[in-house]
Amino acid sequence: MNIAVIYSSKTGNTRKVAEAIHASLPDGTALHDVANAPESTNYDLVFMGFWVDKGTANLEAQEYMKQLNGQRIALFATLGAYPDSDHAKQCLTSVADFVSTCTVADSFICQGAIDPKLIEWMKTLPADDPHGPNDDRRKLWADAESHPDETDLANAINWASGVLDLAKEPQA
Repeated sequence: MNIAVIYSSKTGNTRKVAEAIHASLPDGTALHDVANAPESTNYDLVFMGFWVDKGTANLEAQEYMKQLNGQRIALFATLGAYPDSDHAKQCLTSVADFVSTCTVADSFICQGAIDPKLIEWMKTLPADDPHGPNDDRRKLWADAESHPDETDLANAINWASGVLDLAKEPQA
């Protein structure tokens, strides 16, 4: 089985997760930043990673996902919000349009540190803005600073192992 881990990462969060997943997969698994990724038709299974931007996959990842066609894929992502939040679930759901011709085996999302430039911008917003500084938002920013952590990476590895087991089963 030809497998690839393709990812897009702005601050290094998604790259960390991609590298952990890649290290847990069989020898010969390809690892590519989306900017240097070959055509996806070479792969039977693609682990596709992205960072969440404005509630969906970042633009570079979107463009790569649009050329995926009929393959089995597994989506993974990082975002500044809590991974068990409704927002995180909605972010994963929003990507469905980009991979509508594919079989999505599963998805995984974990928290990642927020770009400091984005935090500085959010601090300039009024407190009543949905992204403006308030106690809950400041706590989120602080909580996100240490992610992805070792637990997140272990969870990603376990998830990838489960995806690989599913991929060995014939497609319906």
